[in-house]
Amino acid sequence: MTIETMRFALGGVAAYRHILDRPALGLVRALLDKLCRGDAAGAAEEYAQLFYALREEGYAGLGDWLHDQLRYTESPYARLAEEGGADPALEEAARRDVSLFAQLCELDCGQLISAMARQADPALVPVLEGLPRWPAGCPFTFEGLTDFYRAHGSGLFARSRAFLWEDGQLFPVDEPDCPGPEEMLGYTLQRDQVIANTRAMLEGHHVNNVLLFGESGTGKSATVKSLLSLPGFEDLRLIEVQKEGLADLPRLIRKLGGRRLKFILFIDDLAFDQDDTTYSVMKTILEGGLERRPANVAIYATSNRRHLVRQTFSDRAGDEVDASETIQEKTSLAERFGLRIPYLALNKAEFLDLVEKMAALHGVTMDRQALRTGADQWEMRHPGRTPRTAKQYIASLSLA
Repeated sequence: MTIETMRFALGGVAAYRHILDRPALGLVRALLDKLCRGDAAGAAEEYAQLFYALREEGYAGLGDWLHDQLRYTESPYARLAEEGGADPALEEAARRDVSLFAQLCELDCGQLISAMARQADPALVPVLEGLPRWPAGCPFTFEGLTDFYRAHGSGLFARSRAFLWEDGQLFPVDEPDCPGPEEMLGYTLQRDQVIANTRAMLEGHHVNNVLLFGESGTGKSATVKSLLSLPGFEDLRLIEVQKEGLADLPRLIRKLGGRRLKFILFIDDLAFDQDDTTYSVMKTILEGGLERRPANVAIYATSNRRHLVRQTFSDRAGDEVDASETIQEKTSLAERFGLRIPYLALNKAEFLDLVEKMAALHGVTMDRQALRTGADQWEMRHPGRTPRTAKQYIASLSLA
């Protein structure tokens, strides 16, 4: 394909039209335009800017950059393939676009520089020949991309598994804090309930929203985050939502509905004051609104409060006629979670057994009785027989 034909063909990209709006593709098109107009100096400038743009984004060449754009940005065909739909016209347009992009990747830098040299003053040819080059080559095929969409989804959800929902936007978390199964000690019965509920969602069932409540440091948040490290849970995505972002949650849920991937919306340390305006929003999201929650989305929340709403003695001894109904209304939010799992502090024997397991996990070698006596003394100074207290004790041994 000639440079002029390539320039013309790029204008007809249809299924992946959004990629033409990316700055790097804009530089490619500007480079081809100037070559077709005989503007060697302008083409050389666009060429240099393109090289810089690729390197600035961390790509060795145009092929690697295009490969990521095709995999990790939303497109109509990617969504179609992810959901297993059929649209012959869209599929044919996508196949044509991918073929064109493949030819663009194979375009050799030497060919571009030679085209500039033919148009430039002979005295400038040595300058053009000294321009940096990126490797030619295409790392993708249409069939390979289709298989990728079906296996991993599309857009941001294909690139990352953990996200933050802030200011109405999703932000990928490239290195999420997800403890592995070997790090999760204690509370096996509670974790098994969470895992079973999540596995049912991955199998396509409409499952319960989950509330994990109990004392601080018992591993409620770690239980939810560790789901990403479990084998067979590769289709799971975890989105952490701050309480301030609850008002935008219905919009996020609509965005996630219909995808093949499964999503947990994770709200950590959830609690409401009496006059909190987001309280009613949360009630509607959980149960009570006209819009049904998609089967591929579930809400998992943790809280140190069983009923989620802070109460005072004045609430119970106030002068309101229907005080009991008001109290019941305030405590009903937790009941909208179909699965409520308590995380209580360990007894002394359970705590010391946990310390021994954690010491073995971290390679601590010391006399068993000395380890347990030290843990007992540590717990007296740091109240709370929880995994967090045990972990802090084990960490303190390295300083001894």
